[in-house]
Amino acid sequence: MGRRGRKDKPVERSLPGDARILEAVTRLPAAGLRDLAQALGLARGLHGALRQRLRALKEEGLASGRKPHAEAKAALAGPLPEIALLVIAEQDIDGELKARPLDWRGPGAPPAIYLEPSPLGVLAPTLGDRIVARMSPQADGSYQAVALKRLEPAGERILGLYEETPRGGRISPADRKRSEPLTVPRGESGGAQPGEFVLAEATDRPRHGATEARVLARLGKSNDPRTFSLLALHAAGIPDQYPKPLLAYAEALEPPGLAGREDLRSLPLVTIDDEDARDFDDAVFAERDPEHSGGFRIVVAIADVAWYVRPGDPLDCEAERRGNSVYLPDRVVPMLPERLSNDLCSLRPKEDRPCLAAELWVDETGKVTRHRFSRVLMRSAARLTYARIQAAIDGNPDAEARALAGPIALLYEAFAVLDAEAIKRGALRLDLPEHKVEFDRAGKPIAVRPRPHYPSHRLIELFMVAANVAAARMLEQRRQPCMYRVHDQPSATKVEDMRTLFAEFGLNIGSKRAVTPGDFNRVLERAKGSPVERLVHETVLRAQAQAVYAPRNIGHFGLALGRYAHFTSPIRRYADLLVHRALIRGLELGAGGLSGAEGFAVTAEHISLTERRAAAAERDAIARFSALLILEQVKTAKLAKDLPGTVTGVTRFGLFVRLDNLGADGLIPIGALTPKEFLTHDERRHALVGRGGRVRYRLGDRLRIKLRDSDPLAGRLTFDLA
Repeated sequence: MGRRGRKDKPVERSLPGDARILEAVTRLPAAGLRDLAQALGLARGLHGALRQRLRALKEEGLASGRKPHAEAKAALAGPLPEIALLVIAEQDIDGELKARPLDWRGPGAPPAIYLEPSPLGVLAPTLGDRIVARMSPQADGSYQAVALKRLEPAGERILGLYEETPRGGRISPADRKRSEPLTVPRGESGGAQPGEFVLAEATDRPRHGATEARVLARLGKSNDPRTFSLLALHAAGIPDQYPKPLLAYAEALEPPGLAGREDLRSLPLVTIDDEDARDFDDAVFAERDPEHSGGFRIVVAIADVAWYVRPGDPLDCEAERRGNSVYLPDRVVPMLPERLSNDLCSLRPKEDRPCLAAELWVDETGKVTRHRFSRVLMRSAARLTYARIQAAIDGNPDAEARALAGPIALLYEAFAVLDAEAIKRGALRLDLPEHKVEFDRAGKPIAVRPRPHYPSHRLIELFMVAANVAAARMLEQRRQPCMYRVHDQPSATKVEDMRTLFAEFGLNIGSKRAVTPGDFNRVLERAKGSPVERLVHETVLRAQAQAVYAPRNIGHFGLALGRYAHFTSPIRRYADLLVHRALIRGLELGAGGLSGAEGFAVTAEHISLTERRAAAAERDAIARFSALLILEQVKTAKLAKDLPGTVTGVTRFGLFVRLDNLGADGLIPIGALTPKEFLTHDERRHALVGRGGRVRYRLGDRLRIKLRDSDPLAGRLTFDLA
């Protein structure tokens, strides 16, 4: 048997993390070094390293050097020790956190443990975190806990649905990549009730049977659709609450006056956003340039977040940690507390707001000939929406838009010259629909529909692009560090794959090794109105490199620009805040400027990652809501048996298909396609090929399908051919 223990545990060849060590110390308080090493499954050569780590933990006040066996047993069964290993298990509607002992052995439920708010700039735990905490007993039998240290997870974390079985708990994972259920040994459920979503941690895998897990936190009932967004957030590791001291810090902030700012309050700047937008961080204005015929002066005013969020302060640390706001179907998780994102920095109509303004002078060809940045005080003339401004242009203005008919007309005139310039330089013009989930008043999803797209969307886009380019140019002129938004050209391999695929449709992107956005635009134009139009747009999009943040400039391929930075959304993107600070320092515009750029490379990598995780959480939540909606329609016989869909992905195990009317994606397993014929995956042609090399199914194919299964828990749909 050797020295592998009763569970035949493999020998660890490296020292485990603090979480596992402290858990073993808590579970075996009377154990000596050799017993602890054996419990952790450590090789003999790691005993010395374990001794040193225990000594370090003792010096941090996290592990006791005493071994009073009776006292330790009493601590587990009755009063909690002064230093305890906890897991954050619950969060109330006000954001207050409750914890429980990670290894509770006492009779009945453990005492209530309330986590004291962390001081500003210090550890801020969230649901599911393991912490070492200092405990203070209260008169009512509860405890107040102060977090001393956050510990790394001891095992893989799993989100899933908790159920009870005769043998104990069971968790069905809410993850498309994992289907095997986990078992929860008795005493490890953390008080979870059947039908609740939980965050769990894999603890062990017996030689025979399912992986065992311990429940760390309860997230909500499975019959509450609002829980789906929580699942998406926790799966991506996105924090959704703020420490109370930080909220108090934000509440105490006050707006600046006019001192040191230019007064633009008489200028009819307007905000233009979606109907459901919650923060308004940009306002626009345009007028004809009297000095240049056909030219315009454009003003883009952006909320002066840098005035409130100073380098290194608690708000700055939290904003950098989050990286960006996260937009889910039923909620927004803002980068900054609502006191800022929805109040002080939101350009509400008829209210004074501090801004950083970009003035752009544009000639008749749409080129920005000069630019200027200043700190201003502005007052939005109106909060317009894309739909309302489009109605005004179409001749059906409401009263507010009618009063602003002149300024709106000038915005569109300036937009026309900017659009002409974008077309001339060859900026990529992809047209792919976005979908939004609609809810009833109870928060239940009732529909998934394409989000309307108006010319005013592109108007705002081009005004923002012009301001972003000017910001990057100004920082270069002032020799200031810049957080660029860079987009590399597609790889040669992807370009060749596209040539192969498009050739089958009679489309040619040219023979040049390095293509331009203009080359793609010509293919997109030739495919317009054809059966493969959507396929061509999807393929061109998939061929693109990932846009990221970087302190070193390589240009932006998609926009066909030599330099580009994000300046226009500091409420919701940390990169923009850095650009604001660099402009403030470079132009000597007062307080809140950049304090240094030594960590720009690390920050760029971090905020590029937080951007990707936000996008993943949004896709995850939409998939779950869509699957739930479809399941409800099946139950009420509202879903047709024969549905139109488009192939959006071809793999060796089947076809991914998007339902045309619902925007939901699902899989047709390869076994459900042609059971009488063997199919092979042709990766370059994005096709499943039958005998003789004949293409049977290809990216972009239109199919009639029927639903086989809908799993809202994992956001998974499975289809069959109709």
